[in-house]
Amino acid sequence: MKIIGLTGSIGMGKSAVAAMLRRLHVPVFDADAAVHILQGRGGALLPAIEARFPGTTGPGGVDRARLGALVLGDRVELRALERIVHPAVARMRSRFLRFNRSRPIVVLDIPLLYEKGGAKGMAAVIVVSAPLFVQRRRVLRRKGMTEQKFRQILARQVPDRIKRRRADHIIETARTKTRTFADVRRLVTCLRRR
Repeated sequence: MKIIGLTGSIGMGKSAVAAMLRRLHVPVFDADAAVHILQGRGGALLPAIEARFPGTTGPGGVDRARLGALVLGDRVELRALERIVHPAVARMRSRFLRFNRSRPIVVLDIPLLYEKGGAKGMAAVIVVSAPLFVQRRRVLRRKGMTEQKFRQILARQVPDRIKRRRADHIIETARTKTRTFADVRRLVTCLRRR
């Protein structure tokens, strides 16, 4: 089994590319989706998050806006949250890999792959990318997003130009979805042949 990393900065279209990979029958582990499960209604991490960040959880799970306000821009608080979340996500990822061990390739969709040193264990890394003006437009359309929040998020991420340099493969998403899907299909064919 080849483990392929999929990453890209906020608003680059990584989720769309992950969906295209699934359409091509490539198993994809979505780290963000795992976090949402762990922090959602009845999520396993709610007691630990509430104990460390009182008032940030409720019947529907984590209040992401409230928790984000506490940790964004504060490295100590962000690390405290990561110490709660990352081990649980790692356990879910291990189960995913065991379940798909007979598949020729699997993809780990990890937004902070380079930031957290996760690229070392990958057979290859795919970086999803788009020009800054496209990225900004996509991100600022999101509910509750501001220019300041966008800048804070970018400050925590490895710049796109560096991700592109480190990548084994780049998928451009500032084009039609049909063209992007064709690029993804070609890449999957190539990865399966190797």
